[in-house]
Amino acid sequence: MNEHIVAIVVTYQPDLDTLDELLNSIINQVHTVLIVDNGSGLGDFSSRHLDPRVRFLSTGFNKGIAAAQNLGITLARQLNANLVLFFDQDSVAAPNMVSKLLEAFKSLSAVASIGPRYFDTRQENPPPFIRIEGLRLHRCKCNTADTVIPVDYLISSGCLIPMSVLDRVGGMREDLFIDYVDIEWGLRARHQGFQSYGVCSAYMRHSLGDHPINFFGKNIPLHSPLRHYYHFRNAVLLYREAWVPLNWKLVDGWRLCLKYVFYSLFAKPRMAHWRMMTLGLWHGLKGKTGKLEGHAS
Repeated sequence: MNEHIVAIVVTYQPDLDTLDELLNSIINQVHTVLIVDNGSGLGDFSSRHLDPRVRFLSTGFNKGIAAAQNLGITLARQLNANLVLFFDQDSVAAPNMVSKLLEAFKSLSAVASIGPRYFDTRQENPPPFIRIEGLRLHRCKCNTADTVIPVDYLISSGCLIPMSVLDRVGGMREDLFIDYVDIEWGLRARHQGFQSYGVCSAYMRHSLGDHPINFFGKNIPLHSPLRHYYHFRNAVLLYREAWVPLNWKLVDGWRLCLKYVFYSLFAKPRMAHWRMMTLGLWHGLKGKTGKLEGHAS
């Protein structure tokens, strides 16, 4: 297989120093880097990066991560990419991350996506890969550096996906806007006979959420109240899908209940988080999708 990899970086009001670091970390590991900006404007940044391997695309306004990723996929297809590599704006790849992903990819079949371990300096590192079996959630840790772990889904950042699988499974679900986009796609790919894998020898630095909550010595990831709206709404929207396995709905739904109680009690401002989570649950039950109007996103 002659790999032609296009990296797709979705940005929204990014920290430009971190974006610089990300770009420098991947530019020599792929053929082309597409930076899809969700309406925040990268004029000064783009003028500093005139390397022909870097291309910029602006959506004009915030269309959500799924729509931005799909725009990137469309352009990557026009560039004859056979693999796409997704990144969030706050990730930085290890120098050999892509080669390690490719090494594992070539040894497997029916691959939906393949992704690295990530490190967040504010969390317990590295977070385990996640897989649900029966009614149990397995936190799969890497026993050796060469371990490759079958998983239900991967976070989108650092995720390598064959274009042929995107052609079969379809792109990202745009009406989710943000949150559960990577989960929905991973489950949909698995439903169609493909498998995602976590690669223990591939590394990436990644910041998950905002400032975490310290709870009895453990740092719990925290997002804004608005992100909690999308998280809870989109979880319920996914539970409404008949093709999603019942056991997955039950395990994830129980975790969602725990999050609802925890963030209602410990996330500040508590009322704002409670209100947005509750609104998200209600809108999910009603089947409401898309961007939440009247709120900056």
